[in-house]
This record gives sequence, structure tokens and C-alpha cells, in this order.
Amino acid sequence: MKIIKIPGFVRKIYANRTWNFFCDEPTVFLTFDDGPDPIVTDWVLQYLEGQQIKATFFCIGNNVHKYPQVFQRIKSEGHAFGNHSMHHENGYKTNDDAYFKSVQEANELIDSPLFRPPYGKITYRQVKFLKKNYKIIMWSWLSYDFDESFPIQKITQRGLKRIKSGDVLVFHDNVKSFERLKVLLPEVIAYCKSQGFQFAPIASIC
Repeated sequence: MKIIKIPGFVRKIYANRTWNFFCDEPTVFLTFDDGPDPIVTDWVLQYLEGQQIKATFFCIGNNVHKYPQVFQRIKSEGHAFGNHSMHHENGYKTNDDAYFKSVQEANELIDSPLFRPPYGKITYRQVKFLKKNYKIIMWSWLSYDFDESFPIQKITQRGLKRIKSGDVLVFHDNVKSFERLKVLLPEVIAYCKSQGFQFAPIASIC
């Protein structure tokens, strides 16, 4: 069974990282992982501009190196941005020294206090070390834009009604997810607006 909303007990067990926020006003936080990409990220930025929404982009350092103009656009248009490692390393499969080196190399390009572990996979020791310099941002609602085996209709039928104020919603601005993203993102934004939610970049409250 695919879990769209991260259960509360999971967030309590791993309370040493941030899963959601508590807001005075009904607010959700759109986040995008794995960019920047010259095609997908540009589409996302254009769409968000049309909707007058600011989001948070967790960027892979290698992609920032390849597409600095797209990263600059994220910044210049007022979105928040965070570190997603240099090469999208899985923390469970990467030794600590190599993992920390990847994060540091990415930070030299990205320069953000926000870090999201690729795949959400990070060890306790890695969290303990990185929390000295970063706020580790997870998510509470997963779009599954990357997973073609999960029908979009099921995501919208089962998932939209589970979005609550303070939720961190995760999408992916990469080529693999693009076709599903183009369908899912507008539906999620339309639903959130219909429920009276505001949208905010994470950096605005950290």
C-alpha cells in the first residue's frame, strides 16, 4: 500500500527532522526536488508565477552547476531553495564521510540552511551531524508524481482530502516526473485554493 500522508507516529519517531509546520493561518508548503532542470523547472516556475505562488526547491548541486541560470531564476523570482546533496546520494547506502562531503559540495553552490535527504533516506548519525548547520526538511504529503504505477486518479481521490494546514507537499521537477507533474500540480493547487489554503516558501518561517 502506498502512503500518501506520512503517519503521525512516524513523525514522532523521527522528530529530529521537520515534517510539517504549525501555522496561524491555513497554509501549505509546495516543495520540488531534484532540479533545477531547464525544461521542467522552467515550466514549474512559469506555472507558479501564473498562480502567484511561492514554493521551495530542493536542488541537486550537480544540476545547479549545469544549469546556473535556472537556479538563478528560482532565486530571483522569490522562491526558497535548499540543498538536496551533490549527486542525490542515498544516505543508507553512502558512508558518512562521503555523504557529508556531498552535502558540503552542494552547499558551496546552493548556500542554504535547508537540507532534504534524497529519497528521505538518512541515518541517525547523519541527521545528528547535519543538524549542526542545517534544518532537515522532510514532507508530510507525497504526490507520487514519480511513480507511474500509482494512477493519478487514485492520488487525487485518496490524497487531496488528506491535505491539512501546515503540510509540506513534495513534487519533483525532473524529466521522469514531468508528464504526471503537469497533471497533478494544477489539481493539487486548485484543491488547496478551494479549501482556503495559502501557499508559503519554507524559508519564510524558518
